[in-house]
Amino acid sequence: MRRGTYSIVARDGASGALGVAVQSHWFCVGGVVTWAEPGAGAVATQSLAERSYGPDGLALMRAGTSAPDALARLLRDDAEAAVRQVAFVDANGRVAVHTGAMCIPEASHVTGAGYSCQANIMARPGVPDAMAAAYESAPGSLDERLLAALDAAESAGGDLRGRQSAALLVVDRAGEPWRRSVDLRVDDHDDPLSELRRLHRLHRAYDLSERAEELTAAGRHADAAPLYQQAAELAPESDELLFFAGLAAAVAGDLDTALERVRRAMAVNPGWRELLPRLGPEIAPGAAAVRAALERG
Repeated sequence: MRRGTYSIVARDGASGALGVAVQSHWFCVGGVVTWAEPGAGAVATQSLAERSYGPDGLALMRAGTSAPDALARLLRDDAEAAVRQVAFVDANGRVAVHTGAMCIPEASHVTGAGYSCQANIMARPGVPDAMAAAYESAPGSLDERLLAALDAAESAGGDLRGRQSAALLVVDRAGEPWRRSVDLRVDDHDDPLSELRRLHRLHRAYDLSERAEELTAAGRHADAAPLYQQAAELAPESDELLFFAGLAAAVAGDLDTALERVRRAMAVNPGWRELLPRLGPEIAPGAAAVRAALERG
């Protein structure tokens, strides 16, 4: 089955982060197209997708083979290369891309410094060009620029068949092979890019919360409190982040704000009331003060 897809692989020149983002009218596209590994590279494999380009391409790039040489080697051994569309970027920002002659139109790619945009079965020409322009002009971190490229692809016409799934995968410049800094997938949705944006916002909020937890564990409660606050503001629908932002406010000495937040969280999810007495001071140093205040009414 042919899988119409648009994607981007990129290396951020400032941070060295590597990433790949994709959208397709195909179920669970992230389970097929997106591959990345710290210190190795990023891969998008689509059209009549052959998954092995992902792990095999990363293995070659991890061993020091450049993206162009790695892709050329794998294409040489692929009897169905004419129906493949594959893009590699390695840890040094070298790019390689292949759009087979038998990929269904509109099928094309555009490359730039450290990135490649590719698409097949598009509604009209110009999708990769629009992606490239958006990626180059977008501000922010690599994940934000990759999302901008996906939005531009959709605005330029997108997949001829419509929308269904999307994914965003980003890894740091170096680290354990399994480590991911962003790993989000929307497997089946009427508006996958909007849903991916929502998940990305939640990811940022929970990342702030995790950083706050690390500061709390180190006894840096004054530094942790504003991060908890930012997390709760970024994802106001999360009763969990609201609850822990309340406990952080108690540690910072603002018991009124702490009670307001914790009560709101409990109104959404009564389980927080049951959890509160289970939280020891080493985990949540503000829990005892909040619990006592709640008991006083």
